[in-house]
Amino acid sequence: ARRKLIYSENSRRTHLAKLSTGRSMKSREVKIVGRQIWAEISTGVLQKNLRAIRKHLDANSTSVKRIKVLAVVKGNGYGHGTAAAAKAFAKAGAEWFGVTCSQEGIELRESGFRSKPVLVLTGFWEGEEARLIEYGLTPAITDCRQMKRLERAAARAARKLRGPLGIHLKIDTGMNRLGVPPDSMDCVARQLAECPHLRLTGTFTHLASSEDLASPQSEEQTKIFTRALEALRQRKIDPGLVHMANSAAVISRPETWMDMVRPGAILYGYHQNYTPSQARLEAQKQVPLEAALSLRARIVSIRDVSAGDGVGYNARFRAAQHSRIAMICAGYADGVPRRLGNQGSVIVRGKLAPIVGIVSMDLTAVDISGIEGVEIGEIATLYGRRESPAAPQQDASDVARLLGTVTSDILCAISKRVPRVYVQ
Repeated sequence: ARRKLIYSENSRRTHLAKLSTGRSMKSREVKIVGRQIWAEISTGVLQKNLRAIRKHLDANSTSVKRIKVLAVVKGNGYGHGTAAAAKAFAKAGAEWFGVTCSQEGIELRESGFRSKPVLVLTGFWEGEEARLIEYGLTPAITDCRQMKRLERAAARAARKLRGPLGIHLKIDTGMNRLGVPPDSMDCVARQLAECPHLRLTGTFTHLASSEDLASPQSEEQTKIFTRALEALRQRKIDPGLVHMANSAAVISRPETWMDMVRPGAILYGYHQNYTPSQARLEAQKQVPLEAALSLRARIVSIRDVSAGDGVGYNARFRAAQHSRIAMICAGYADGVPRRLGNQGSVIVRGKLAPIVGIVSMDLTAVDISGIEGVEIGEIATLYGRRESPAAPQQDASDVARLLGTVTSDILCAISKRVPRVYVQ
């Protein structure tokens, strides 16, 4: 299928890219000005994923009201680019957006998101209050004492606000990370009564182990959260928009959906690593997702190595026989995990080529001995979408499982020096 180039972006410079049709992606089909590594991202796939989530919610919700979707775009949109990912999700119907700090929210606002509500999920630091108000961001309150500081800033900006500043209250229901304790609703009620320039427009919590279907923790957290909401209502406080479901809960725990859900990794095409493990396959059948990002780099050097010769730092790899070694223009400063040395693979000409030796800061060596006709300038796919229907599949979640980590860790590691190229 034809993949239309939309644009490419980088924090410092514009990169030129050209994609054409064809059964496989060859060296002449992508042209990047500068260093030959890029993250190729399909905005169409991002939209498709959100629509699949939306369909799942609509089909399985028992609520009279349509459940809202807050698209989490923190961490540079899980490596996909904050603004580009948010624009794709907005086109697909996302009502809210979630970031982790005021700076990420400001980036969204400056990229054109003037009216869409943006929730700063992890709260704010003292001194940020004016910036939150200036850019129309919704702050999360994680400590009762934050409200007085926010009240003073909101009072000073009363003319600009034209009404109370909307806030969301985060309640800690057992993760013990951030949030107001559930037995502190008296404090919340007292502070709200003393802050006329603030209005509670949402209440939420975060699930610690929603992907572990054998654990009772999510059920326990849901009960604690429900009691805290009732405590607010008993004090004549409307909790506003109620939300708690993260990615795994969106797929597998409809009892947690409430007024809004907060999908993260699933928006980008990755189901969680469930317990039991077979639940991941069931989730994929129930809500089909596709990875939107491919990390690719060109081969910049090819050399023959004799048996016994070392490759890379400390000669951690020694050729057992005469080998053909290619060097690709990607290293750990780009986001290639150093731990992939001597255990990971890349895809070249539709075949797996083992990573050999230690991954360097800027380069990675791969053994192409069993792949015929490889030339300098050809593309190596570290992970992502298939280059052709017959090529092996290796996405970021496969790399994450190999290394015993989560997919978000792999995606967020892609550095800003790697240009993002956006295709339909």
